[in-house]
Amino acid sequence: MSNVEDTLARIYTINFSKAWLTPKHKRTDRVVNMIKEFAIKHMKSTQIKIDQELNRYIWERGKTNPPRKVRVRIVKDEDDQVIVSLYEDIVIESDSQTKTENSEKIKAEDGSVPVKESGAK
Repeated sequence: MSNVEDTLARIYTINFSKAWLTPKHKRTDRVVNMIKEFAIKHMKSTQIKIDQELNRYIWERGKTNPPRKVRVRIVKDEDDQVIVSLYEDIVIESDSQTKTENSEKIKAEDGSVPVKESGAK
């Protein structure tokens, strides 16, 4: 049985600036190795798996031009299996949209548009 206490999840931003020191045709290969090394260092486990989405994100620009940095979510379960996946933000509806909707409702009810007075005397 898997409990929430048995898994460890963390969010990191990994910078790949050192990958640009390797030859151009090996950069994306180096980035994949850097992700594995980072996960081994921070999660203290050697059983690392890279998620398919993260792998596609890294390789989508080809072998010579990987992303400069990536935000990842690393999860370690009770069997010391570490899964590295692409981090996705949850978008929350902002208050600014609701404020504009409210002001439009008020204008529609009154039927009048507020007029600014000029400061000239």
